[in-house]
Amino acid sequence: MQDDVLWSRSTAESLRRRAAAGAVAILPVASTEQHGPHLATGVDTILCGEVCRRAAHFTKVQAVVAPTMWMGLAEHHMDFGGTFTFTLPTYKSVIEEMCRSILRAGFKNIAICNGHGGNITALNAMSSDLARSLGQSVGIGTYWLLDPEGVAAALEDQKTVLHACEAETSMMLAIAPDLVDRSRFAEAKGGDNGTSAGGILNPAFQQWRGFKQMTDSGVIGDAAKASAEKGERLLDASARALARCVDGLAEGRR
Repeated sequence: MQDDVLWSRSTAESLRRRAAAGAVAILPVASTEQHGPHLATGVDTILCGEVCRRAAHFTKVQAVVAPTMWMGLAEHHMDFGGTFTFTLPTYKSVIEEMCRSILRAGFKNIAICNGHGGNITALNAMSSDLARSLGQSVGIGTYWLLDPEGVAAALEDQKTVLHACEAETSMMLAIAPDLVDRSRFAEAKGGDNGTSAGGILNPAFQQWRGFKQMTDSGVIGDAAKASAEKGERLLDASARALARCVDGLAEGRR
């Protein structure tokens, strides 16, 4: 059996050894949900796992990538079908139990890397509860927010990751092109491109809305602007930024 940065490709003995040596455990958390007419429902899980895998090869410290949590908070996508969602209390419990298992495996530092916009608020809010219940502070970040300048520089029609958009479609073209249906690109646009004040996904005044109230296609942005080259730039910038965060976590930096 080949050892790797991936937990699921490692033996228990190897994981114990790396935990004892001070390796950081990276926990990808994502979602399975609709991604418009042109992308598979596993986009968030696939992309988040890939960013974490790449980051583990960029870190100065040892890092191990735990299996990706493929279900998140996606109630806003349910009307389109093809979507799984937790309720908030269940989500919080599952995150806590996954972290607890990682700690019981001997790891002292955990970096949660999020790959789904609907998880952001909950993860930030539960960080203090996790620290209290686990007796251990956990680092939490959303991969495309770790290097906003690098992400923006790779895009031409938007400034950040939206949904099933230029950014997500580009990254899927880079690593899983078989899950991208280019023949549907003409339909794969909707909402605004994030340039209005706050953007459609982050208004200054919050009120819950389902995605069908924002876009008929299930897309925010324009997938036709996507390319594999942009995708590689986005993945690289995000992975390197995550690696810096992991190194800082291991060194006790904030």
